[in-house]
Amino acid sequence: MATEYRVVAIIDAPPTWHTTLVDDWEVADLSDPDSVVAAGRELAARHDVSGVLTWDEYQIVPTACLAQDLGLPGPNPDAMRACRDKTRTRAALAEHRVGSASSIRTTSLLEAVLAAESIGYPVVLKPASNAASLGVIRVDNGEDLSEGWQFASAAVGGVGSECDDILVEEYLDGPEVSVECVTHRGVTAAVAVTRKTVGFAPYFEETAHSVDAHDPLLVEVAPVATAAVAALGISTGIQHVELRLTNRGPRVIEVNGRIGGDLIGRLVSLATGLDLARIAADVARGAAPDLTPTRSRAAAIRLLYPDTSGTLTARSIDPQLVDTADWLEEVRWLRDRGDTVTLPPYGDLDTARIGHLLVTAPSADTAQQRLHHAQTRVTLTIEAPVDAPHD
Repeated sequence: MATEYRVVAIIDAPPTWHTTLVDDWEVADLSDPDSVVAAGRELAARHDVSGVLTWDEYQIVPTACLAQDLGLPGPNPDAMRACRDKTRTRAALAEHRVGSASSIRTTSLLEAVLAAESIGYPVVLKPASNAASLGVIRVDNGEDLSEGWQFASAAVGGVGSECDDILVEEYLDGPEVSVECVTHRGVTAAVAVTRKTVGFAPYFEETAHSVDAHDPLLVEVAPVATAAVAALGISTGIQHVELRLTNRGPRVIEVNGRIGGDLIGRLVSLATGLDLARIAADVARGAAPDLTPTRSRAAAIRLLYPDTSGTLTARSIDPQLVDTADWLEEVRWLRDRGDTVTLPPYGDLDTARIGHLLVTAPSADTAQQRLHHAQTRVTLTIEAPVDAPHD
């Protein structure tokens, strides 16, 4: 965004990496919407602010409230609350007959037992307003429901929580994808589809993503994704719509009112030339976005997880590959030697991921081959504690 606009930011601590990209900032308690709005007013008093946006899932409601407070373009705060509260999402999708999952809101284990029996096993338990698959678990039978309930309940009440209920939902069997959408003045365009790899069953940890500029799947899933955006009353912004491809057709998992995480926005840019961050800034100030692709390639990312929990004692990649493979766009380490890494169910993406590899290629198949080749050149060494719980 900073290449096209002057940027001022609301952050939770004095800037570090932000300093070369932002002209000004205010520190606020990002868990308090009133604090976010107050900080935005301070910035607006010093600058001619023309738009407000966020890439943070937990900030989409405060951001919408701030845009409304300043009289700037932005999604309706109630539409963002409907995104954050998956109970409201399911109700809106059902009302507009958009394919989704059967879902029952529960507030106790007894209610969850009755809901699971009503829906039929397997079921998925998830907090109604969390993110990044935190607290989400598949339960295959009644004997495991109590443990699943405890796992989901432990993740309730996260930052920005709009609802503390647990949903018991129909398990949607099939590959998982997301559709990256841009909405301007109530018209939504699906610009890319992301194919996902999900691991660590019965949890739903995302381990890889790929985007192909010519993916034929986009034609199939775009109508469902855009209908979901309309059902929630979203009039502007970027949406990351997650779906499962079932034998009954695409079914919506959730609608996220922001750019997808795990560098999905960068994959879209590398594959199609569409810079979702710049586009997000355009629509945030009410300008019509240019959605003309300028590239025709594929891009993929592999998120590096260890085989077991423990202490990271070594991590490396073949330096010759890094020096010679021009298709290896990025190698980034998220954990240092000596750090503890913890896999689900005792950890999550913040404690389990060690790094990532990002590649480009002329086609999706070649991207996967290159990603696999690069991963074979990575070494991760974990020293597991003697009394470590089994993963």
